[in-house]
Amino acid sequence: MTQPITEVPLETSTVRSDIRPFHVSFPEEQLADLRRRIKATKWPERETVADDTQGVQLATMQALASYWATDYDWRKVEARLNSYPNFITNIDGLDIHFIHVKSKEKNALPLIITHGWPGSVIEQLKVIEPLTNPTKFGGNASDAFDVVIPSIPGYGFSGKPTAPGWNPVRIAKAWTTLMRNLGYKKFVAQGGDWGNAISEVMALQAPPELLGISTNMAATVPPDLDAALFAGKPKPAGLTADESRAWDQLAFFYKNGLGYANEMSLRPQTLYGIADSPVGLAAWILDHDDASEKMIARVFAGQHEGLSRDDILDNITMYWLTDTAVSSARLYWDTAHTLPPGGFFTVRNVQLPVVVTVFPDEIYAAPKTWAEKAYPKMIYYEKFPKGGHFAAWEQPEYFVGAMRNGFRSLRSSATAGRAD
Repeated sequence: MTQPITEVPLETSTVRSDIRPFHVSFPEEQLADLRRRIKATKWPERETVADDTQGVQLATMQALASYWATDYDWRKVEARLNSYPNFITNIDGLDIHFIHVKSKEKNALPLIITHGWPGSVIEQLKVIEPLTNPTKFGGNASDAFDVVIPSIPGYGFSGKPTAPGWNPVRIAKAWTTLMRNLGYKKFVAQGGDWGNAISEVMALQAPPELLGISTNMAATVPPDLDAALFAGKPKPAGLTADESRAWDQLAFFYKNGLGYANEMSLRPQTLYGIADSPVGLAAWILDHDDASEKMIARVFAGQHEGLSRDDILDNITMYWLTDTAVSSARLYWDTAHTLPPGGFFTVRNVQLPVVVTVFPDEIYAAPKTWAEKAYPKMIYYEKFPKGGHFAAWEQPEYFVGAMRNGFRSLRSSATAGRAD
C-alpha cells in the first residue's frame, strides 16, 4: 500500500464521549446466507499459467470456499471476541469500536495497537493475554501492558464515515482522544500497514501523552530511492545486502503488487462485486501482498503456517458480516484525495522514540541503516527470522517479546500514566 501521509497540527479535543459496552452477535440467518452464497459461486476457468502470476489461483479459492461453506465455525471467534471487554464510543461524530483489556499489574504501560487493511482487530487477539498477563506467558510483572485495540473507521464494528475526511491524520487525533477519554496520561502506540501510518502521524502530532511508537512496517525509504523505485529505475550501486534486498522487495511490489491499492485509491465505490460475493471478497483480501498470498495458499493446501485456515476465515468473515468491503476501501481514497501527496514508505521525520520490528516477508524488510536515519530517536530495532505482513497474528511470540523489550526504557516515564 502506497498512499500519501502528511503532518497536520493536533487539535486538542475537550469533548468526552460516552463509552458503552458492546457485544458481538450476528443472527444465524446471516451465516446461513453466507454459506449459501459461497456454494452458489460462479467460478471462472483455471488460470492459464502454472503459478500465481495471474492472481490467486483457482485451486486455492476452491479449497478455501469448500472449507468456509462446510466446516468453518464463526461462532468460535465470536465467542473469543466476546471474552474480552468490547466498547463503542463516539468521537468526532463517529462511533468507534475498541477492545480494552487492563492488566492486573498496577504499573502496566498503556498501549494502543492499530490494525491495517485487509486486517481487523482479529489480527491482535493472540497478543492480548501475553501483553496484559506477562507472568503467565514467560514474562515479568514489570512487562505488563494495558491494551487498547480500536477498529479503524469503516472497518469492523466501528461506524462508517458518511463524508470524506476520515484519513490517518483525523484517525490519529481520534486515537489520542480515545486514550485521553480512557484516563491515560501517558501511553505508547503500535501499528503496521495503516496502523503504522496512523501511529507515525500520532508521533508527528506529538500529543504530550504519547511517549513513543512501534512499527512493524516502518517508513524508512530515503525519498530519492523511493522515487527511483517507483519510476522503475535500475538499482543503484553501493547498497548493503539488507538495502539491496529491500530494494528488490519494493521494486517487485511497485511493479506487481499495487493493483488493489490503485483501485481503492481511485474508485473504491466500484467494488460492488466484493460486497456481493464472499468468494470475490476473499480473493481480493488474499491478494494483498505476494508473500502473504503464497503463505495462505500453502495453508489451504494443507501446510502448517503462522496462520490457520480458521485464522484467515475469521478475518474475511468479519469483513463480510460487517459489510465493510467498500467502506474499508475508502480509506485509500480518503488519504489520496484529502491529504497532500507523499509516499507511504518514505521518511516522515518522526522525532519521538521509535521501536522498529522487521519481519522478512513484509512488503519490504526495513534495513537498520535506513531505520537509524529515518528515526533519529530509535530506541530498539529487531529483525526476526520469520514472519510477514500480519506480524502480531502470524508470529505473536516475536511480537510480544519486541513490545516488552522495545518499550522497556520508556516505562519509567509512564508510571503515572495508567487509568484507574
